[in-house]
Amino acid sequence: MKRRQFLQLSAAAAGSFAINDSLRKLNAATPGDRAKLQDESYGPLKPVAEEISGLPLLNLPDGFSYIAFGWAGQELSDGCLTPAFHDGMGVVTTEGSDITLIRNHEVAGRQLSFSNTGHTYDKMAGGGCVTMVFDGGSGTYKSGHAAISGTVNNCAGGVTPWGTWLTCEETVEGTLESRDASTYPKDHGWIFEVPPDGSASAIPLKAMGRFVHEAVAIDPQSGIVYETEDRRLSGFYRFVPKVPGKLAAGGTLEMMRVPGKTNLSCGTGGATLFENIEWVPIHDPEMAHTPGTEDTVGVFRQGVEQGGTAFSRLEGCWYGNGQVYFVATCGGDAGKGQIWAYDPDENTLQVVFESPGSEVLNFPDNIAVSPRGGMILCEDCDMTKTVKKGRVEQLFPRMHGLTAEGKIFTLAMNNFVLEKSHQGFCGDFRGSEWAGATFSPDGKWLFVNLQDPGVTLAITGPWEKGGI
Repeated sequence: MKRRQFLQLSAAAAGSFAINDSLRKLNAATPGDRAKLQDESYGPLKPVAEEISGLPLLNLPDGFSYIAFGWAGQELSDGCLTPAFHDGMGVVTTEGSDITLIRNHEVAGRQLSFSNTGHTYDKMAGGGCVTMVFDGGSGTYKSGHAAISGTVNNCAGGVTPWGTWLTCEETVEGTLESRDASTYPKDHGWIFEVPPDGSASAIPLKAMGRFVHEAVAIDPQSGIVYETEDRRLSGFYRFVPKVPGKLAAGGTLEMMRVPGKTNLSCGTGGATLFENIEWVPIHDPEMAHTPGTEDTVGVFRQGVEQGGTAFSRLEGCWYGNGQVYFVATCGGDAGKGQIWAYDPDENTLQVVFESPGSEVLNFPDNIAVSPRGGMILCEDCDMTKTVKKGRVEQLFPRMHGLTAEGKIFTLAMNNFVLEKSHQGFCGDFRGSEWAGATFSPDGKWLFVNLQDPGVTLAITGPWEKGGI
């Protein structure tokens, strides 16, 4: 992908997100009054039939439609079967109306690789990535094939400016002298670079660290890669490559240090802006475990011992507006999630949104910035029970929009109840998490996954009428 295309994809036109009066009022309001302060944007949700099956699988605003494709278990064009547990995803290239995406599969547990080609890293690991081609002009799914295989817990990742995908393993299982070496033949906990044509080398980028990875985002100006870590206490990292765009050539891994703040996992004490951000070096990025133990904090501990700052479950990460946005899934005073923005030019860190309660935003995970200037927030949460007027109601995972003015609204609800077998699945999947949100460069299509039963959705509609 040319740099101009990447910037169109990743940078929003409306400028940086900012906390404003409406957001402060939202956080200060009682739960009963918060609904009045939330932005309605595209309007109320209603069941909408999927274009191919006619099944009402999603609740969306009026005027929106969608197509479901890439189901778990479907045969790919290379004869492999689509793995389950769809997760992170990104648009890596476009040619004419064809949009090429790469999708992660967060498959754990010792099992045979779903593909046995040259891009298989560990033959006893079932995770990996699938490349898909979607025709944005006709709104049809064209083809798919295995992109990399033999990896574990491919949770999220990120698109590179040069048209590849970085897939991240959310685990550090594998061989180790102090551990049971029978788990996997090879060590895991790495980042792999994945071209869309299936030519992945399956060689881990070890200099980028071995830890419980989640997502990455690349600053196209500097080539620096920012990385998140999904643990209860986690670090925010950056990888400074020796040669921008050539990650395999090595580089330096560093952890963010916010001066005077060693722990931001339980709130900021009312502060929203932090200046003069520092970075401390990780001297041994391959040290997943503290020596003599079986923990998973070897990299994190190295940073903390030098004053690195701890956050609470860092997940989604995205470059846009000249800033690097990342999610603290359990961050904030309410413990329901924060959206942070790091500005590399100003060297500042800002809270751009903090959930005051589960009814507003409940454990955000993957994020995406649209070409129009808004942000998509995918919830990853258990079905939360709430009490309204004496009745117990369940709050299912949702997909939200966040405007550049700091207003939040619900864009979609999962309505996957398959009473009869469809694509080999039957049952109630409304509790499944949303993942892998990403826009086509022209902003027409929003692609997103539902992890269970494992399906990709292409959503389109009157985007110009609302805040994303």
